[in-house]
Amino acid sequence: MEAFEDIRLAKDIIQALLKAKKTIRMYPENNPIYKKTVDDAFSRFAELFNYLDELALKLKQNEIFFNTEQIYHNPEKEDNLALFFFKDGLRELTFKKGLTPLELEEFLKIIALDFDREAVDDDIVTLMWEKDFQNIKYVADEAFLMEDEDYETKAVNEIKHKAPETDEVLKAYASAFEAEDVRDIAIINLTDRDLQLLVKEMEKDLQEKAGKIYEILFEMLFQAESAAEYEDVHRLLKEVFIYCLKRKDLKIVVDIMKKTRELAESQSTPDNIRKQMNILLSSVNSEESIKSVGEIFDSDTDIDESLLNEYIGFLDRNAIVPLMAILGDLESIHGRKVVINILIHLGKKDIQTIARGLQDPRWYVVRNIIYILRHIGDKKAVEYLLNTAKHTDERVRKEAIKALGELKSPLALQTLRDCLNDAELSIRKSAARALGSIGSESAKRVILEKVSAKDFQDRGFDEKKDFYEVLAHWNDAELVEFMTKILKKRSLFRRAKLDEERACAAYCLGLAGNKDSLPALYKLKDAKNSLLREYVSVAIKKIEYGR
Repeated sequence: MEAFEDIRLAKDIIQALLKAKKTIRMYPENNPIYKKTVDDAFSRFAELFNYLDELALKLKQNEIFFNTEQIYHNPEKEDNLALFFFKDGLRELTFKKGLTPLELEEFLKIIALDFDREAVDDDIVTLMWEKDFQNIKYVADEAFLMEDEDYETKAVNEIKHKAPETDEVLKAYASAFEAEDVRDIAIINLTDRDLQLLVKEMEKDLQEKAGKIYEILFEMLFQAESAAEYEDVHRLLKEVFIYCLKRKDLKIVVDIMKKTRELAESQSTPDNIRKQMNILLSSVNSEESIKSVGEIFDSDTDIDESLLNEYIGFLDRNAIVPLMAILGDLESIHGRKVVINILIHLGKKDIQTIARGLQDPRWYVVRNIIYILRHIGDKKAVEYLLNTAKHTDERVRKEAIKALGELKSPLALQTLRDCLNDAELSIRKSAARALGSIGSESAKRVILEKVSAKDFQDRGFDEKKDFYEVLAHWNDAELVEFMTKILKKRSLFRRAKLDEERACAAYCLGLAGNKDSLPALYKLKDAKNSLLREYVSVAIKKIEYGR
């Protein structure tokens, strides 16, 4: 197929999504207009999938791209499909050839929600994760998703540090800057006044002179003859280091630390100086240092990735507590993302210290700590996470449940079983997904036990369908037998609820794709209940034709 035809079909799909987004929210599911809208949208995808295996869309703030071609543009805020996805963190959206009508309908229901006007607790990405679409994939900026809206929109008031005016110039240091080689320097005890003047002198041209001053101070350290002189020079080195941090110049800080480490590791460095260098190196992990670096992360300063990695290389586990202390105070998404990534790196060797952050009274900090533990991926973290699944804040509970599922520890089974009875629907669904992620035989038993309970039949259809969808992960003989028994159920009472349950069983068998279930499905192909008939029909097509 020619490239222009690909683009035309992709544009048609975008228009179909826009139409569905407006129409679906206006009509109930049994309305002919509702059904026609879904069918029309699916037909657009089906036409494209006759030629392509997938439709991958790149999402910008006001544009949507297919390959390198812009297929949608809207500079306005109202009815902006690109902005609708982008503002919730979505960056890529891919529809695969196996897309089913039911999957597309569930997706359309999500985008039809009015997140600005309706009481919707979750964002688009969370709702898509809970649906666990098999043929709709997405890429999201996770750091964007980790914060509450109110938390993210706090005003950023950057503090401007104004340097004090220079009242005089240190003549000795001015001469030193002009000298080509500094060798013979008279060592004198430095006073607080000397230090203040030196700092003021640096204000004139930090980038040019900071390195020069440090070279002088290192040379002075080698020529020091008494403990008092060592102490003076070391104190000055540390003060200049902190000063550079407060000036938000990470490059100078890294250069200073590299020079310090070279001296500390050199065999030719005297033991007493090596000791001073190691003390100076450790200061990079101090509360004062980390707080200053946090201001750099929180500012508009563009930090080169290689420079940031060099800085991280100087940190050790002693930096974990100060980093967690600033995590809740940072105002920019970028700043929090940087700190979180550093904590993931450092926390791999000390999850116990990371876990202390779970006691923070601020819910958003607790959720960030859970995120960090989840990405560290150490199963030892499970014992710390169990209690967070009972946190008072629903957003924290949901993040904890997701982490417990990904860590796949059997220790989480009882906690997740309890979460299946949570008062919040989204938590119950998340717990079922987490058990599906664990994927063990014991996890299957927990879900089978729940869907077999008498009171489960009274739950909403969407919730029941989600539980059965999770069960489809275990495509084995026991599953087919269990679902077939449900399909064969008969009752004189509560037929509507029973038909919902049978529709869910058909849905599960369709997802599992096991041909052994076809005879039982065919017997219900002409069922009187329209819901059951629809799901049976889709399941048969899914098993026989893979769609």
